[in-house]
Amino acid sequence: MHLVINFIISVIKYNHEKEGRLKGRKDSTAKNVDEHLAKLPEEQRKALEWLRKVIKEAAPEAEEVISYRIPTYRYHGPLVHFAAFKNHLSFYGVNRSLLETFKDELQEHKISGTTIHFIPENPLPEALVRKIVKKRMKENEESKK
Repeated sequence: MHLVINFIISVIKYNHEKEGRLKGRKDSTAKNVDEHLAKLPEEQRKALEWLRKVIKEAAPEAEEVISYRIPTYRYHGPLVHFAAFKNHLSFYGVNRSLLETFKDELQEHKISGTTIHFIPENPLPEALVRKIVKKRMKENEESKK
């Protein structure tokens, strides 16, 4: 599990370096998720505010933090993350087995490594986000035993 988490972190760092900061974004070092979202263009902000709401409803016990400059949720370890880039939004924390489990529901979205890309006009289905978060919570609980 630690290898997966380290891989996700390296992908996040790589994507931030490769794609650079978003056009119109003032400063990438927000102290909390509210600050982070406030700096995004409206369309992206609204899409990620919705994703945030769904994650928090699915995992009310999860701690919300900024880690590696992106919103991160922790529940017995890293749970899921999200980020905005110039041409897409990303949902991180999904491992290959989860991608395989939900491959039919993810057909409309681009997958890069273990990251799901989407755009504000075509958000991830709410039920799918809930299932992914719940499955990740279970994985984290089992890894702590």
